[in-house]
Amino acid sequence: MSLFVEYHLIQNFAPSNLNRDDTGAPKDALFGGHRRARVSSQCFKRAVRLKASESGAIKEADRGVRTKKLLKLTLDKLEAQPYGRARAEAEPRVVAALAAAGLKLDEKGQTEYLLFLGQREIDGFVELVHAHWDELTTPPPAADDKKKSKKEARADAPEAVKKKAKGLLDGGKAIDVALFGRMLADMPGANQDAACQVAHALSTHRVEREFDYFTAVDDKGDDDETGAGMIGQVEFNSATFYRYAVLDAAKLVSNLQGDRDLALTGIAAFTEALARAIPTGKQNTFAAHNPPSFIGVVLRHGSPFNLANAFEKPVWPDRAKSLTSQSVEALAGHEQQVAACYGDGRDTWAVLDLSGAWPESLGKRVRNLAELGDWIGSQVAAALDAPRS
Repeated sequence: MSLFVEYHLIQNFAPSNLNRDDTGAPKDALFGGHRRARVSSQCFKRAVRLKASESGAIKEADRGVRTKKLLKLTLDKLEAQPYGRARAEAEPRVVAALAAAGLKLDEKGQTEYLLFLGQREIDGFVELVHAHWDELTTPPPAADDKKKSKKEARADAPEAVKKKAKGLLDGGKAIDVALFGRMLADMPGANQDAACQVAHALSTHRVEREFDYFTAVDDKGDDDETGAGMIGQVEFNSATFYRYAVLDAAKLVSNLQGDRDLALTGIAAFTEALARAIPTGKQNTFAAHNPPSFIGVVLRHGSPFNLANAFEKPVWPDRAKSLTSQSVEALAGHEQQVAACYGDGRDTWAVLDLSGAWPESLGKRVRNLAELGDWIGSQVAAALDAPRS
């Protein structure tokens, strides 16, 4: 079964600097020969993960964490009840258990790179150390032996621990790990292909950077200090963005070890968070809390289609129409062209449209985000339950 859940959003942001480059300027890109505003996919994926976490839509046990501090997290859990292990005694044992899984630590006690781990994977290491406490007496590598290989470090662990440790890094049925995937270059067995792909958000029109020259006054300045206590400038822009994401429903179920209900929970949480998540960059300065004006969801049965080429020729300002409504019109026109050539007759749209520009004949209309989420859930559940041909 091939079922791709596609999300197409048109979202206009007031003056802002949501995602900065190395110079502090808003990220941008050339597209269709014109400079466009851009928000990176990594930026939006993190915003989505945080929003889903804050909302409580996904239980802590079903979430992941991106960190180098696996040693600290494991020690904190072992020190707390019901384990109650002494931290100093636990540390060399945890180091040995992590090494058995192929995770070597640096001199700061951190992993060599950021790990994206499910909570169940972390808990698995805690249980492993607790269960094999007496066997894990191998001391950590000496301070002057920093070049010890991972293979050599794994060899120090008891055979029972090595066997169990190798099976712990299975994704832990963490929804965000299953959605966005992970790649560990030297541990290919722990890799997980993403069930969801997220495109960089691009403005549907040409954008130029602007500069905010600001001054700050010293509240405690003396009478003879008439000038500003500080001056500076911040770059910003304002843009109507096209955002795109696609989710492979069957792949998500597979990544979650066949747990259909958990996959449906993940899709519902992802839908809600994708619509509500806004990057936090410079928000104290600009407060650009602008929700999408259009959310279109299409269930594709053949192959996914990113519709960004609807804006290869940029939308231009029109006194009679907003950039948002023109962008929705361009998106609908391009969808009809692409679907006529490459679409599947079973493809189905549902739209939440505040612009009023989406054609009435193209898909089901919903009144709010909750109704859209219910529609997606019922459609995906039916597709997953349908007998395979």
